[in-house]
Amino acid sequence: MSAYVIVEIEALDPVRYEEYKRLAPPSIAAFGGRYVVRGGRSETLEGDWNPKRIVILEFESLERARQWWDCSEYRDAKRLRQEIARTRMIAVEGV
Repeated sequence: MSAYVIVEIEALDPVRYEEYKRLAPPSIAAFGGRYVVRGGRSETLEGDWNPKRIVILEFESLERARQWWDCSEYRDAKRLRQEIARTRMIAVEGV
């Protein structure tokens, strides 16, 4: 069953965040993931949620998404993101 990693990101250092955007894609691809949404324009339809940036990744399974998040290939990019951005991230199975 497909799984989706849904990320809300507020880049606190936009210059360094560009480096993160360059580093992350190869690790995602290495684990069979792909971008579904990558920071496009968003519009709040209900409630007061107003995210700065949304990213949605698709993986073949929840296990594969977790393997990517824990992998050595993503380690440096993840560390950089955690230093320069506020992030909320979940993984959820699809239908």
